[in-house]
Amino acid sequence: MLHVRIASPADVTGRLVAILAADPGVLNLVVLMGAARHPDGDAVQFDLHTGAANPVFRQLRDLRLDGRGSIMVETVDAALTGPAPPAGRRRPYHGEIAPVWEMVEAGIRGRGVYPPSFFALLIIARLIAAVGILTNSQILVVGAMVVGPEYSAIIAVALGIEQRRAVPVRQGLAALASGFGLAIAAAMVFGVAIRWSGHVPRAFLLGVRPVADLIDNPNLFSVVVAVLAAVAGVVSLTESRANALIGVFISVTTIPAAAALGLALAFTAWSHALGSALQLLLNVAVLITVGAAGLRLQRFIWRPRAPSG
Repeated sequence: MLHVRIASPADVTGRLVAILAADPGVLNLVVLMGAARHPDGDAVQFDLHTGAANPVFRQLRDLRLDGRGSIMVETVDAALTGPAPPAGRRRPYHGEIAPVWEMVEAGIRGRGVYPPSFFALLIIARLIAAVGILTNSQILVVGAMVVGPEYSAIIAVALGIEQRRAVPVRQGLAALASGFGLAIAAAMVFGVAIRWSGHVPRAFLLGVRPVADLIDNPNLFSVVVAVLAAVAGVVSLTESRANALIGVFISVTTIPAAAALGLALAFTAWSHALGSALQLLLNVAVLITVGAAGLRLQRFIWRPRAPSG
């Protein structure tokens, strides 16, 4: 169930209310004439069955309220009372209902911003991963993968490609390139400092690097994991499954590969640097490509089952 609040211009309210009143998925419709401020207009509130959301939101888009009104949507966690889902709507498919695409896209766009904290988290995650690689600690590497925020930029680029919008693609790729560049440089400086201080773990100096070897040797299994992680990421976003999205962060090796690349440069291990760079590029490219294709496929899969208006 969703709760929607609209500040509607007075000349639009009549059409808006007619649309909402005619849709069986709309409940608890409240209209307060002249009650909205900033933007000024009429306040319209209603509850909406999730299964009826896509056609209703499409009609709201057609009213072109951008710049004149506002539409706010929030999820209702629980409804203690209320009627059954509207008759005439398609039943959920195996317990699932169609994703609310307006909310999915708004969530991805909301994450597709790149303040200084985005780059700070990228650097911190790479440094944690660098320590994990030096000490052969898989726990630290996994922790670094959870900290890294790069998937928000990756899926924003994928959505931009799927919608053929150049601006989010350019912004996301620029954020990824600059963020990874800063993080690799930070890992390299860290590696040089550790090497100069003489605190490099003995096993790492002797070439016993099981964690690094897993990261800087891209192969068929790297592709398989990246593809599966990309699919899981799209499904988790469209179905609002946060736990699955955390699993995506742990599955992909963008963070470890960037850290391994920085360390390899610090220790002048050129073959390891090349392998880490290939691993990084492979994961980012697969995540973006499969993410865009997955979003398009999700729309295709759910289109026949979307509730009719």
